[in-house]
Amino acid sequence: MTSPAPLPASAKNAALWVLITLQAVMLASMFAELAPHPPRTIPLFALAPFLGVAIAAAIASLQMGSSLAGRALAVIAALLASVSFGPHKYIDPAFGEIWPAVITAQLAIVTILYQVFVAARKGAEA
Repeated sequence: MTSPAPLPASAKNAALWVLITLQAVMLASMFAELAPHPPRTIPLFALAPFLGVAIAAAIASLQMGSSLAGRALAVIAALLASVSFGPHKYIDPAFGEIWPAVITAQLAIVTILYQVFVAARKGAEA
């Protein structure tokens, strides 16, 4: 039996793993009701299914690699993560407790968007 090919090292992939980890921790803290856990629902939808979609998009992007679909899924994963970790969190009353996750996720989101933008420009120039 052969092992699956390792994922290529890239800043985009590392940032996707950061988002997967942070969102999985959010989901676990919500189920365990550990403070400061996210609410079970937010306006428009329940949070657990949303986090499931966000994690799935990031994992799918990792699987698709640097293809167009992989880059598109990376952008989708970054945008979905911004719902949980976007700039609106700076005014959240719990910011003093959640700032490490917020800032780390924002760095990951910016890294993903930058890497996808650079890859798109390189592809357009070729």
